[in-house]
Amino acid sequence: MVCIPCIVIPVLLWVYKRFLEPILYPFISPFINTFWTKKAVQETGTSDQKLSQDNGEVIANGSTVVADKKTD
Repeated sequence: MVCIPCIVIPVLLWVYKRFLEPILYPFISPFINTFWTKKAVQETGTSDQKLSQDNGEVIANGSTVVADKKTD
C-alpha cells in the first residue's frame, strides 16, 4: 500500500508545474532573481582541452585525465 504523501505530493507538483507556474512565474521571478544572481559556470572544451587520439587522454591546463574507453 502506498502512503498518502507519496501520491499527493507528486500530483500537487504536477498541478503546480503544469497550471500554476505559468501564471505565477512572472510575478515571483523578480524576487527569485534578487536572491539568485550568480551566473552559471561555462566551460569551453575547444580552447582549453586537447584530445590525444592515440591513447584517449584529455590534456586540460597542463593536467592529464584518462578518458573512459572500451577495451575489447
